[in-house]
Amino acid sequence: MINIRRITISYVAMTVLLVAVVLFCVMSGSVQISFDELMNPDSVSASILFDIRIPRVLAAVFAGGALSVAGYCLQTFFHNPVAGPYLLGISSGAKLAVAILLIFLSGSISITGSLAMIGISFFGAMIAMGFVLVLSRHVGSMSMLLVCGVMIGYICTAACDFLVTFANDSDIVNLHNWSKGSLGGISMSQAMVMAIGVTLGVIFTGFLSKPMSAFLVSENYAASLGVNIPIFKIQLVLVSSFLSACVTAFAGPISFVGIAVPHIVRKVIPTARPIILIPACFMSGAIFTCLCDLLSRKLFAPTELSISTVTAIIGSPIVIYMLINRNKV
Repeated sequence: MINIRRITISYVAMTVLLVAVVLFCVMSGSVQISFDELMNPDSVSASILFDIRIPRVLAAVFAGGALSVAGYCLQTFFHNPVAGPYLLGISSGAKLAVAILLIFLSGSISITGSLAMIGISFFGAMIAMGFVLVLSRHVGSMSMLLVCGVMIGYICTAACDFLVTFANDSDIVNLHNWSKGSLGGISMSQAMVMAIGVTLGVIFTGFLSKPMSAFLVSENYAASLGVNIPIFKIQLVLVSSFLSACVTAFAGPISFVGIAVPHIVRKVIPTARPIILIPACFMSGAIFTCLCDLLSRKLFAPTELSISTVTAIIGSPIVIYMLINRNKV
């Protein structure tokens, strides 16, 4: 039976926390902006807000939400709690594709270029995921499949290093900064393109919530309810790859968000229904990524850490704790 009261309280708490975190991140930085300045900014504050802070926070919200929802979809697909876009090589495939674009077709990124970035990263993500799906037909256990995903990630990383050997110095710098994972330098136009793409992907995921509910029970049960299992699996892979690509195109590979956050959501929300968990994953991922991005730029300011460094440090213990706790149940 669904605990409506607890779910409602959890959603209200997440909404309030998300708004508070977004406001705090927008006002915090090397130049502190008060709430009054936020409501009525002068020319300097407006420049900081609309050129730097708001695009970055907007990107953090949608990047975190996208990776969390993608991770939830992949964990549903593989029936495995550690499946995610980073471990299965999806992010690495997107990274390699974007590296090729940055090195061989470098230039200023306009709206058209932003769409090209999403397209090429989606293509790379799909190639990597395609290898995983092919291997899944020949590998008996999910643990071995995850190892194969990690190996695909290593192959993509090695290919990136090979490309760097033949790149110009300026392209190497751009690729290095991008590959570390960072939300800094994202323009408002890029953030809006990411937001639109992620929104479409999350809405499509919502339409898959009903077959997801049946699939979580078993494939046979879902098939008995009329779910076309092969088509459904392809849809899950496509939407997961697209959401990961939207993030990787602009922020680079960000690790552990897609693995850690769905675990947290399942502990907080007392239901297994995807229609309830998907929005919760989005909001929780947005909160988690915003806080990690704030730590990445504030801990050792003016030096900025890679956001993947912070998400890994915070996310790894969460995953370990959740897995240990899960095995005890």
